[in-house]
Amino acid sequence: MTLLEPIPAIEQRLQELRQLLQNASYAYYILDAPVLEDAVYDTLYHELIALETQYPSLITPDSPTQRVGERPASQFVSVRHNIPLYSLENAFGNADLAKWQDRWRRVAPDIADFEYVCELKIDGSSLALTYENGVLVRGVTRGDGIAGEDITQNVKAIRSIPLRLNLENPPAVVEVRGEAFLPLDSFSQINQERSQAGEALFANPRNAAAGTLRQLDSKIVAKRKLDFFAYTLHLGAGEMVPPLASRLSPPSSQWAVLQTLKEFGLRVNLEGALCSSLVEVIAFCDRWSVERRMLPYMTDGVVVKINSLALQTQLGFTQKFPRWAIALKYPAEEAPTVVENISVNVGRTGAVTPLAEMRPVLLAGTTVARATLHNRDRIAELDIRVGDTVIIRKAGEIIPEVVRVLYELRPAGTEPFQMPTQCPECCQPLVKPETEAVTRCINASCPAIVRGAVEHWASRDAMDINGLGEKSVLQFVETGLVQSVADLYDITFAQLMTLERMGQKSAEKLVSAIATSQQQPWSRVLYGLGIRHVGSVNAQVLTQQFTSVETLSHATVDAIACVYGIGTEIAQSVYQWFQNPANQELIQRLQTAGLRFQSESPTPNSRLPTPLSGKTFVITGTLPTLKRDEAEALIQNAGGKVTGSVSKKTSYVLVGEEAGSKLKKAESLGITLLSEADLLALLNA
Repeated sequence: MTLLEPIPAIEQRLQELRQLLQNASYAYYILDAPVLEDAVYDTLYHELIALETQYPSLITPDSPTQRVGERPASQFVSVRHNIPLYSLENAFGNADLAKWQDRWRRVAPDIADFEYVCELKIDGSSLALTYENGVLVRGVTRGDGIAGEDITQNVKAIRSIPLRLNLENPPAVVEVRGEAFLPLDSFSQINQERSQAGEALFANPRNAAAGTLRQLDSKIVAKRKLDFFAYTLHLGAGEMVPPLASRLSPPSSQWAVLQTLKEFGLRVNLEGALCSSLVEVIAFCDRWSVERRMLPYMTDGVVVKINSLALQTQLGFTQKFPRWAIALKYPAEEAPTVVENISVNVGRTGAVTPLAEMRPVLLAGTTVARATLHNRDRIAELDIRVGDTVIIRKAGEIIPEVVRVLYELRPAGTEPFQMPTQCPECCQPLVKPETEAVTRCINASCPAIVRGAVEHWASRDAMDINGLGEKSVLQFVETGLVQSVADLYDITFAQLMTLERMGQKSAEKLVSAIATSQQQPWSRVLYGLGIRHVGSVNAQVLTQQFTSVETLSHATVDAIACVYGIGTEIAQSVYQWFQNPANQELIQRLQTAGLRFQSESPTPNSRLPTPLSGKTFVITGTLPTLKRDEAEALIQNAGGKVTGSVSKKTSYVLVGEEAGSKLKKAESLGITLLSEADLLALLNA
């Protein structure tokens, strides 16, 4: 297209591109059946961007380019819901379900024939979406049920939420209710990146989803890959949708509503069931109390609804709950134990984290002896003391946390815990910035910070220095051999041989591994520097845009923040790091040592198709010869993608010895299974 082409032709092409991309997104995110290769989608998407850049007056709200806002929001506005979002009554066992049935039967004693719909209760954040003439115009959080926050720009960043309904003649106003959630593999990746960047981990996927939705920068929302399941459909006035088009029948039941939502192009959880009796409901709940652990997302129960919409209307609501629905909550596995000590750990960024050291206890299949207490505010909230009996659980079945203290079992003479005012490692004063909940040591020479920096530098995702583990780093720092990561490249074989427990072969291997690390690419070097908020993925993104340390170190905050997926917080952290004279000196020393601070030019064939292009892999079990990271690298270098959970989008599952639940899930979905030999054959095909 050129500026000389007539506007009608351009409008037609824009419409074609938007429809093609919308259909492709629907097939990928809703149907789990991709219809376009990634490269083809990207080409069409970039053509759309180019046209809309030339003709900004022709941009429409439902264009795929409008999913992520160019500028972060300054704040969220409170919006009153057209229809209140009621909470659900909770049931904690089969007896509660039976009592609930008895209660609603007393309100409607003449009903003899009824059905239930069971839907998995997704552990996320409720959203209300408003579509006008088929186009998404507003997304609002639940809030207090009466009013919520308008987070429309963030909602648009969720790929499984269509910007336009899949209807030729949509109704004037439709409101969709559903749950935004964070898949487990995305949650694990986010926490891994936060750990690498020295940030506090999210306790569970629910908290991570809620925090993500309230980000002022929608680019962060897009990067974190939230997902969405729809479960309710209303008109703006609050009534259930009547006939919506000539090809659709008016839904008269919740089960039909779910089918209608799918026809509209919205994602619906496929694990629900239509049950003809409470006995079937209980069987469904019992089955999923076990099978939910194989799902790629968190669910904490089952929502049971009366199927008939007419009966729902007849039963109505109490002051708090609908009479026609209830949520059976699965109990979180908890265990009591005793706090034997409260210690503090100083991380590589200087963050001082209190830890509860407890009498070991078996919880959700693993032995737990330590749990983070996050910060002084959390300690004050719990009033936790040494000697207390506490209840712990795995938040999101992943991270051990202290739920509550059993004060009635507190021994006499216990004292409230006080956070130290001096660093336990270097004895320098600790500070607590007003804008943070974390207490920090700001002494760059603190042994704990130096150890953390060196361990991070040597880690697998950074410089991957084999043989430089925690014990070696501790010895290097204690002896004064290493006070900075740059000192590693001055270490000689003779110096290593003077250290205790360092044999000749170990010293030779370590000298060789340090020398080999000089060949690591610029992206790993940037990640290894340990800049706050810069994880391994962010480092790759930054080095693709800033191909040398010179270009990055001279970039402004705005220039860094403009990189897709980075945002202002990371940009400010990177900019400030490079302004520090000590860090500038570190860069100079590492450059002198021969480290790579510039990206290599791509080879002429780098854009050719690769053997595993567009294929998604999951690895389970122990492989005969390859380590997991080696297998991942082989797959990724060949154009494939490795994820942490099995779904219908998975192309292959690479199976080793002692494979777990992922293998069963793959078999149930009919996904192709590969051995290590099969993978190598694919790579050499």
